[in-house]
Amino acid sequence: MEPMRLQKYLSAAGVCSRRKAEVLIAAGRVSINGETVARMGTRVDPRTDRVRVDGRAVRLQRKQIYIALHKPVGVVTSCSHPGERTVLDLVDVGQRVYPVGRLDKDSTGLLLLTNDGRLHHGLLHPSFDHEKEYEVRVDRVIADGALRHLAKGVVLKGRRTQPARVRRLSGRVFRIILTEGRNRQVRRMVRKVGCRVTSLKRVRVACIQIGDLPAGSWRYLTAEEQNRLLKGIVS
Repeated sequence: MEPMRLQKYLSAAGVCSRRKAEVLIAAGRVSINGETVARMGTRVDPRTDRVRVDGRAVRLQRKQIYIALHKPVGVVTSCSHPGERTVLDLVDVGQRVYPVGRLDKDSTGLLLLTNDGRLHHGLLHPSFDHEKEYEVRVDRVIADGALRHLAKGVVLKGRRTQPARVRRLSGRVFRIILTEGRNRQVRRMVRKVGCRVTSLKRVRVACIQIGDLPAGSWRYLTAEEQNRLLKGIVS
């Protein structure tokens, strides 16, 4: 195995994302062979170097794990959140995994978890534009014009959202497909057209569907799902 950048090593080992790894390095929490790392871009040889985070040994995990979880309402999308139940409390796989992206506490639906940092980077990097589909219920009948407005894009904090695909399911329920992921984006978009979200469920991420997976349950992705998801993401 060839030497790799430390950020990539920590991500591939399932410690955190590459961006979070940079934060850990900058804070002086990472060491190689007993020496605290002070420079970004430091390379590590997985075969010989001993890497530690907060004094705990970090090793590459041979088996890569890909999980689809149906996050229920009230659970926090985080690896650790004192006093709160997190998505990691819902899975038991014997290895460290972490969520890809976020769903806010009041939302439900599909969340992917993995120990593959390359997938994490690929799905979240803005250049990839992977679709995320949501089923949205609002507090009143939403007008056709409002749905068209959502599809065209609304201005949030001075920047217009990217065009979306919107399909009505009933007077108060519609589906929306986004290719970006701003904080609480769907809820904020809906407020812009004069409604309020009463329930929000993510039903798809890229090619992965939630299907009939019950809330609070999880499953491993099939080999076919993994191949489709990784195609074009992981080089």
